[in-house]
Order: sequence, then C-alpha cells, then structure tokens
Amino acid sequence: MITTRRVEQRARARALQALYAADMRGGDTIGRVTMTLFDDLAVPPAERAFAEALIRTVIDRRPELDKDLEAVTAHWRLERLGAIERSVLRLGAAELMRAETPTRVVLQECIRLAERFGGVPSAKFVNGVLDALARRLGRL
Repeated sequence: MITTRRVEQRARARALQALYAADMRGGDTIGRVTMTLFDDLAVPPAERAFAEALIRTVIDRRPELDKDLEAVTAHWRLERLGAIERSVLRLGAAELMRAETPTRVVLQECIRLAERFGGVPSAKFVNGVLDALARRLGRL
C-alpha cells in the first residue's frame, strides 16, 4: 500500500508539472492543462486530489503569492526567473499558505523538486527564497 507521504510527494511533482506546462503554454488555462496532463499520465485519484488542491490555491491566491515571493526575492522579479523555479516557488508558497503540511516538509519537498527538475543551483535558490518566505509568514 502506498503511504500518504508518497502520495503527497507524487502529487507535488504532478502539480509542478501542470504549473510548468501552463506557464510554458501561456494562453492555455491551467485547468485545461491540468486535466489533459493528469488524464495523459493516468494520475491516481488520491494524487490528483492533493495536486488539484495545491493548483487551486495557486490559481486563487496567485496575486498574493507573487507579491509575497517578490518581497523575499530581492532584485529578482518572478517573470525573470526560469519557469521551473517560478513554478516551484508558487507551489511552495501555496502549500505554506495552506498551512496543512509542516513547514520543514514543504521546504524539503520543494528543494527536492527544484533539484530534480532544475538542478542544484535551482534547489539552492528555492531553498533561500522559501526559507525567507516561511520566516516572513511566521512559519519558521
């Protein structure tokens, strides 16, 4: 049986893939991109539900998320970041705002995703930004 933690790890990766794909496609809505991606990958219901909740938070609170992220990314506007880093940061910020997962777990998972999809420099950048955001939000 797959553990809840494993489901959440896989769901975060799926949510990142959807956010990245929507970012790359520009004009497509995130909802359409998410449905297509999840259907193509046959994402199981438990993973889908967790990923969709994270994506919904990004959609619903994006202006607030972006404002908070820009406040802790001195000299970096989000549109200047790479799509992977931008997507991981939005995902992490959304999960921090939801406050359902321990902060350290959110940070570790986002760092892992940044390294997996963007490399070590991406992981270091994401670590610094999300740590600063967690402190700003009073979560650390």
